[in-house]
Amino acid sequence: MDTQLALHKTIRLPQAIALYIGSVMGSGILLVPGLSAEIAGPSALLAWGIMMILVFPMALVMGWLSALYPHSGGVAHYVTKAFGEKLGTLVGWFFLMSVIIGAPVNALTGAGFLGAAIGVGDTGQIVIAIIMIILALTMNYFGMKVSGQIQVILTCGIVLVLCLVIFSSFSHMEPANFQPFVPHGWWNVGESAAILFWCFIGWEAVTHLSEEFVDPKRDTVKAVTIAAVIVGVLYFLTAFATVGTASYLDGAQTALVGIIKKSFGISGSVVTGGLGFFICMATMIAYFGAASRLAYALSRAGKAPAFMGLFNKRYGTPVGGLYFLTGAFVIIMSLYATGFIPLSTLIQLPNATFIMTYLFGCAAAIRIFRDFKTARLFSWISFLLTLSIIPFVGWALFYPVAITLFVSIFIWKKDLFAQSIDTL
Repeated sequence: MDTQLALHKTIRLPQAIALYIGSVMGSGILLVPGLSAEIAGPSALLAWGIMMILVFPMALVMGWLSALYPHSGGVAHYVTKAFGEKLGTLVGWFFLMSVIIGAPVNALTGAGFLGAAIGVGDTGQIVIAIIMIILALTMNYFGMKVSGQIQVILTCGIVLVLCLVIFSSFSHMEPANFQPFVPHGWWNVGESAAILFWCFIGWEAVTHLSEEFVDPKRDTVKAVTIAAVIVGVLYFLTAFATVGTASYLDGAQTALVGIIKKSFGISGSVVTGGLGFFICMATMIAYFGAASRLAYALSRAGKAPAFMGLFNKRYGTPVGGLYFLTGAFVIIMSLYATGFIPLSTLIQLPNATFIMTYLFGCAAAIRIFRDFKTARLFSWISFLLTLSIIPFVGWALFYPVAITLFVSIFIWKKDLFAQSIDTL
């Protein structure tokens, strides 16, 4: 998947950290702390601690791979290195098809929080979601130098607001809210941990941007480590505030909203809406950048339509990938707006393909790091952790199966036909 036009190297350490945080810390921080506390009570904090430890290897593995092979193909490139071009192409399409659904879901989530704050209905929230998508696409059009700087500003704002919310919640905490510590049994701690897995995926997205790091060997591992610590601490403290204030008892999905209202009073709804909007915007900026680079790499390798390889030399932007994303978003948002596909269905589909992307990426790392014992061990931990989540995916596994059929019919068979022509 080698590219013919050089992507501009503009991503430095601050932008890299912000991109990692933005890609991982999505809308889950608004919802999952309350949901996990509802399942396991105060012992959900134990689940958060366990997951923080277990997912750290996942972050490091992706950082090590990016440092070793900085490439716009990201995980697909690593899988190609380890298992060949066919499987690498399939994994690339897994990621692309995750983003075309996951991004609208993310936009609708952010629009839901902002829409509730300013008092608009379903139609207004769809309009806000469309505006968010357009903004993220536009920022990426002007290259990673611009979108990376915006990402730093967004991330700093998000971290600042979350810290204010967390520390202001301490005055509303009661020791009695932490007792009994395991009210629903230890099995529920495990169920809670399975839900938390979704809060820690996203490290794979920035691998597609590693080719644009000014110094990938120096900055990738450093950036992913700093980001993992920041994300882990913010998630845990948010969960701690949720349990300590018992806000989840008034509604698990609105637990953080309850904390914000206690801390900020009448302006709490505005803070909630703005926080949801900016968190989801940060996630989309990172994923749009990643997906457009992957589309470019696939097209240059002849594994995607030619238009996806279009490149803007002025901004160093693979605009073909952005055009592909734009067309896909129009279709997905139209299906949702007309009521053809509900949000509950859309949410489940990209989870399946994200998991498959991680699974193959970790398997590739096991082979690539065969002479690097620590990285190989962490790769095995990440692989087994990801594998353990697959039974929870359920019916949505049909989505990666459908993508596999598409790739086998329109790409693998095309390659076989071309090879047979060459031999004549």
